[in-house]
Amino acid sequence: MFSRISPYWLWVLLALPAFTFISDAFTSTDPKVFRHLLHPTGEFGARLLIITMLASPLALVFRGWRGPRWLKKNRRYFGVAAFGYAVLHLVFYFIDRATLTKVFGEVTQLDIWTGWLAFAIYLPLVATSFDAALKALGPRWKSLQRWVYAAAVLTLLHWAAHDEFKGLAPALIHFGPLILLESYRIWYWYLRPRPAHA
Repeated sequence: MFSRISPYWLWVLLALPAFTFISDAFTSTDPKVFRHLLHPTGEFGARLLIITMLASPLALVFRGWRGPRWLKKNRRYFGVAAFGYAVLHLVFYFIDRATLTKVFGEVTQLDIWTGWLAFAIYLPLVATSFDAALKALGPRWKSLQRWVYAAAVLTLLHWAAHDEFKGLAPALIHFGPLILLESYRIWYWYLRPRPAHA
């Protein structure tokens, strides 16, 4: 079933919420519409990042299932889409704050600078997420892509610290499965007892 989904249809599915958010932003009469759209755009970006990162541990746990294999094959689409929602999140943030003075005035807040730093890490990851970059970078490509773990931690902090850590519970609920599966993956590859060789 998964293998029959065209990449073009996958792009359409991934983009549908974005079209809804943009439509709401420019048709709503609510003066605070951009502020209200900050959370759902950021949440979609985080969810897609989590889905992207779940591919490898799910493939390890469910080796006989096609779902994780399909997800590994297509995870770059999810990763780029996650970045797209992060961009939309950032654009709405700028529009809501209206002035650079307000933007710079919030930079030192934990829930703000973690988001900026995560976004800065995403930039080279997305810029090198294409086949041409993979071939050009060779083994260095995989090392660069591992920075996604740092971006994920910062995204978790960005969400959790929102509104004086009122975002902690939903952030942990969303990131919890990824944390558990990545912990299992680390244990499986590096910590589990291995039979001694004679």
